[in-house]
Amino acid sequence: MKRLWLVFAQTVTVLVAVFFVVATLQPQWLGRRSLPSVVPVFEAPTSASSPADPGTLSLRAAAKTASPAVVSINTSKAPANNPHSVDPWFRFFFGDQLNNQPQTGLGSGVIVSPAGYVLTNNHVVEEADEIQVTLNDGRQTVAKVIGTDPETDLAVLKVELTDLPVITLGNSDALEIGDPLLAIGNPFGVGQTVTSGIVSALGRTQLGINTFENFIQTDAAINPGNSGGALVDVQGHLMGINTAIYSRSGGSMGIGFAIPTSTARSVMEAIVKEGKVTRGWIGVEPQDLTPELAESFGVGTRSGVIITGVLQNGPAVQAGIRPGDVITAVKGQEVRNVPQLLAAVAALPPGEKARLDVLRRDASMQIDVTPGRRNLTQQAANRR
Repeated sequence: MKRLWLVFAQTVTVLVAVFFVVATLQPQWLGRRSLPSVVPVFEAPTSASSPADPGTLSLRAAAKTASPAVVSINTSKAPANNPHSVDPWFRFFFGDQLNNQPQTGLGSGVIVSPAGYVLTNNHVVEEADEIQVTLNDGRQTVAKVIGTDPETDLAVLKVELTDLPVITLGNSDALEIGDPLLAIGNPFGVGQTVTSGIVSALGRTQLGINTFENFIQTDAAINPGNSGGALVDVQGHLMGINTAIYSRSGGSMGIGFAIPTSTARSVMEAIVKEGKVTRGWIGVEPQDLTPELAESFGVGTRSGVIITGVLQNGPAVQAGIRPGDVITAVKGQEVRNVPQLLAAVAALPPGEKARLDVLRRDASMQIDVTPGRRNLTQQAANRR
């Protein structure tokens, strides 16, 4: 019995040893998958590919393309001539408290033509006696005003320099919410600065900034001094002229507004060609059509712009337009709100008949109107 027990123990020991050797060296014989070998961290395999090129995720190409064409603008205005400044008694009581220093201003601009035309905001150069333009390459020169358009807050300057960098005008109508943008300008006079953001909204109107509004809204940081600077896309093409910000502190709060290139291009071409912008005018007082106004005037539509008043002897009244009429289209272009109507009428050539689609109560009709010329008096009346 003792001999049998010894033989059993030896047999078990041999079988366990064989199992251990097979499990270690040939685990597939037992139908088991081998465990992955452990590799020390410093010997771990690395990818053969290089890290992502930062240029593929960067906007540096756009900044490099557009920045040379963005300029800094410094303006100065002579101090107001106080009639008491030479009165010795006035000086005896008030001393030299008179402000005899010239008023200075700061802004930005964009070179849009090899001929030296610079696009900027009207409020940057308004009433300035001298305008100094500084290019990104350090060159400085005095600019002259070719023309201004207060109703869109745009101005065109001209500099007499050669070998000018010129920005490419983009198609702002193709922008969509979420598209990346760069704002380039000279905020607070610290020097040319590039900030990034996206298109936050399109077609912003009724902000009380300009008469004609169709702003691009962006969260790219825009600060005082950026006015007149460039808003560009990822190709470095000009999408807008930075104009205003919403701010409680005077600095950027992520809500900035730019005039689209589509508007700036038409204004610039008119100024360069004629020295001013000529717009149509029909002499009406329009309001957005609300359910209350529709009910008050007995109108059965909810689309269009209602006319609440007409100017005596104006083009509209002469054509037969009455208070209570709803204008739904101008020359086939649909209008749904007051800014759209103003823009459509302003685009009409003065003296040329234009057809308006009008709804009078429940009757649809077409009325031919010969627009007049929107003059400076009307422009001033419409400015805040």
